Amino acid sequence: MKFTLSWLKDHLETGASLKEITDKLSMIGLEVEGVEDRAETLKPFTVAYVKEARPHPNADRLRVCVVDTGTEEVQVVCGAPNARTGMKGVFAPVGSYVPGIDLTLKAGKIRGEASNGMLVSEREMGLSDEHEGIIDLPEDAPLGAPFAEVAGLNDPVIEIAITPNRGDCLGVRGVARDLVAAGLGSLKPFDSTRQPGGFESPIKWRRDLPADRQEACPFVAGRYFRGVKNGPSPKWMQDRLRAIGLRPISALVDITNYVTYDLGRPLHVFDADKVKGDVVMRFAQPGAEILALDGDTYTLDAEMVAIHDDNGPEGIGGVMGGELSGCQADTTNVFLEVALFDPDMVARTGRKLGIHSDARFRFERGLDPQSAVWGVDVATRLILELCGGEASEVVSAGEIPPETRRVTLRPARVAELGGMEVAPARQAEILERLGFEVAQENGAIAAVPPSWRPDVESEACLVEEVMRIHGYDDIPEVELPRDSYLPRAVLTAAQRRVSAARTALVWRGMLEGVTFSFVSSKEAALFGGGAEALRLANPISADLDVMRPTPLANLATAAVRNADRGYGDLALFEVGPQYVDDTPEGQLTVAAGLRAGEFQPRHWAGGARAADVFDAKGDAEAVLGACEAPVENLQVTRDAPGWYHPGRSGVLRLGPKVLAQFGELHPRVLKALDLKGPAVAFEVFLDAIPLPRAGKQKRSLLELSPFQPVSRDFAFLVDEEVPAEKVLRAARGADKALIAGVSLFDVYQGKGVEPGKKSLAIAVTLQPREATLTDQEIEAVAEKVVAQVTKATGGTLRG
Repeated sequence: MKFTLSWLKDHLETGASLKEITDKLSMIGLEVEGVEDRAETLKPFTVAYVKEARPHPNADRLRVCVVDTGTEEVQVVCGAPNARTGMKGVFAPVGSYVPGIDLTLKAGKIRGEASNGMLVSEREMGLSDEHEGIIDLPEDAPLGAPFAEVAGLNDPVIEIAITPNRGDCLGVRGVARDLVAAGLGSLKPFDSTRQPGGFESPIKWRRDLPADRQEACPFVAGRYFRGVKNGPSPKWMQDRLRAIGLRPISALVDITNYVTYDLGRPLHVFDADKVKGDVVMRFAQPGAEILALDGDTYTLDAEMVAIHDDNGPEGIGGVMGGELSGCQADTTNVFLEVALFDPDMVARTGRKLGIHSDARFRFERGLDPQSAVWGVDVATRLILELCGGEASEVVSAGEIPPETRRVTLRPARVAELGGMEVAPARQAEILERLGFEVAQENGAIAAVPPSWRPDVESEACLVEEVMRIHGYDDIPEVELPRDSYLPRAVLTAAQRRVSAARTALVWRGMLEGVTFSFVSSKEAALFGGGAEALRLANPISADLDVMRPTPLANLATAAVRNADRGYGDLALFEVGPQYVDDTPEGQLTVAAGLRAGEFQPRHWAGGARAADVFDAKGDAEAVLGACEAPVENLQVTRDAPGWYHPGRSGVLRLGPKVLAQFGELHPRVLKALDLKGPAVAFEVFLDAIPLPRAGKQKRSLLELSPFQPVSRDFAFLVDEEVPAEKVLRAARGADKALIAGVSLFDVYQGKGVEPGKKSLAIAVTLQPREATLTDQEIEAVAEKVVAQVTKATGGTLRG
């Protein structure tokens, strides 16, 4: 929200300085984001007199000007067609920064003639798009005076941040009202005198809304103007609009923009001669199209209120008007719209259509319902003053919703919730200054919020109002208790897992991605989110219409975007939620990752290697290990979900509980996404990992023994469908005290091994901790290994 200091003082009677005003704005919650003092920016530019302008001897379109700056005479080469002897213009000396062309002036020669400075145009100064000639000032402009002062540009522009609940401060008067409540002056009255009409309006307002949807547009008013002249708006209005970044268009359009920013009341005017029949507020026909004022054509649906006449849609309710009935320079008859719209409906409409307008920004935050009454009179006064003509009687449809809110504040709650002591009388005074109707009831303050504060709904809202106006700097400093300095755990075990998972995957060489929690329904279906997908009632865009069933869906689409831009070899991960249903229990934390292309790039010392299923398994096990899952006790099964390759995937289980799943992505998924394989992925379900029991001794990360470890190799003949993991787990459990590790180093099928069988060779490492192992002890463990594997798999020791 932008406004100038003089604009603010149209509503605020105060002797406060600019700094006092900006400091107070930030203290009451209207944070000042910046102050632009154009007088300081344009300080080098002064009024100058062109004493002589003669043709350039070496260029037909240039002139050599002798310029009197008031302190000296300088020569300037100028190419403007209106440069002439005896005129007054704006001079920029050498060393000046010219903002419109982003140039710092230097002395030099142009076609052999010295040029020491510049006579500037409005565009070169960044004031407008005008560049047909240099600025031509009146004869009485004081020589040598700062141009900013002469042109009225010495009015600082203040920009404040508006939180979503403070729609009342999206008008300069609302900002002034808050400053008055904070004790910084008094509020000037504004002219809302009822403007009489001289004839019956030939166009009427009507509403055609279902009985249960009346709140979409509860009230609309306006009137007909005839015989208006739509010329340029006055200079003061144009200057203010330009100062806040708006381009003046015409008096009628500028009036609507000015009232929007001055009073926070959006308006719209139709060229009445282009309107056919009465104007009706109703829901649009699905598929109806409208050419809007921004030049784009939009397709409407049945959930959008549109302003219709007999020609069809003429405006999008609360968002933007239509081009076909827009006012032009030759407009002579006008029909005014001052309406109320449902904020939620406006927000949904604007989001669906992708329109960001000043009207939408205000309507979706909630307007003062009474502004639909005085807005007609304010607009009428300005139109008649600036455009002339005659106004009809006011026409309206619907009713302004009655105000029934009443909020009670217990004075003690300010100290309990806000931490500051404020006397009850002071609390009541603050609320009264903010426009609340206040009454005392059994020691409490009964407050009726003003019509312009739809955001005040509860006692906590009143506490906030009292605190921000009284001043947050009045919160007392309290010394923390001594034990508060002692270190203490601030993260739960579940929260620490998220950090541990991220760290583990970064050490695995992966890059973290942060993606939306939404995906398209097409992508969700590839990853198990078909008919059961959690569909959004109000998506932020058409291609993000369901909650993601797994972060893997987002990572896969990210891989496609990277590949399209030449980055086909990548390793991405994300730790975030997946959505099973709309309950809190249906939001699970998942560490998901994807590797695409080559795991090991081409190198002179060795060939490239594509990422494979074992890389994905290693990533999953790294996360599980970092989260203190019992990796050595996990089982591997082959029942991975359908987005994985059925023969190159697996599931890591702890008993019946699934902790992770991994594998190559299914060729069907790769084809649907247009992702060139191979691509491997994993998902670790952090919520499924059992939490460590309270009081359980953590295992040391490094367990050293002074005794020499012993390694023994075994080769077992097993049926070819027996997974190697079953052999490894059986061997590992033969003697948990001595066996420190078991690994598979060979798989063989062929000569010497009967059909239907395979040979699995494993290495078993024995680590004594109390004494060196004897041959007898080693043989005893070996016998246990053979017996355990035979029992678990039906295999035999290979001779």
